[in-house]
Amino acid sequence: MRSLIFAINITIDGCCDHTKIIPDEDTFEYFMDLMREVDLQVFGRKTYELMVPYWPDVAKDPSATKTDREFAEAFVSLNKLVFSRTLASVENSNARIVRTNLHDEIVKLKQAPGKNILVGGVDIPSQLMQLGLVDEYRFVVSPTIAGEGRRLLQGVSLSESLRLNLVESKIFKSGSVALRYLKQ
Repeated sequence: MRSLIFAINITIDGCCDHTKIIPDEDTFEYFMDLMREVDLQVFGRKTYELMVPYWPDVAKDPSATKTDREFAEAFVSLNKLVFSRTLASVENSNARIVRTNLHDEIVKLKQAPGKNILVGGVDIPSQLMQLGLVDEYRFVVSPTIAGEGRRLLQGVSLSESLRLNLVESKIFKSGSVALRYLKQ
C-alpha cells in the first residue's frame, strides 16, 4: 500500500506562512529528494494556486537559479490532484480536480499501485490527519521565529493525541532541521 506523506516548512514557533520562510539550497534538495519518492502530489485549491503557475514558470525561466529550476522541474513532472469545490480548471495536463469525498478518494489512491503520495499545504493535510490517513510527517524547521502568520495545525481537533516515531533527522548548514516521523 502506498504511504501518504505530509511535508511542510515551518518556523520554530510553528508558522507555516510561505512568506515568513526563505528555503535554502539544502531545503530545496531535501524536498527534491522527497519528490523522487512519490508520483502524486495532493493539494487544496489555495496551495495549488500558490504553487501553480509559480513553479511551472520558474521551470521555463532561463534566468532562474539552477536550484530553483531543478526544484521547479521536479515539481512540474509529478501528477497533481487538487481537492476543490470552486476551482474551475487546472493548468497542467498532469493535474486534475477532485470534488468527491476526501476520505474515499485518498483511501482509493493509497490502495492503487504506484509510489508514495505527497500532500502539502495546511487545510487538506489537517483534514487528512483528522481522518487518520497520514502515514508519515516530514517537517523542515527553519531557525526563525516568525511571531505572526498562520500556524501549523491551527484549529485541528483530533479525537486523541497522535503518537509519532522519529525515524530520521538531519541538520542543514543553515540551521534548519529536517524531521521525519512515522505514525505509530
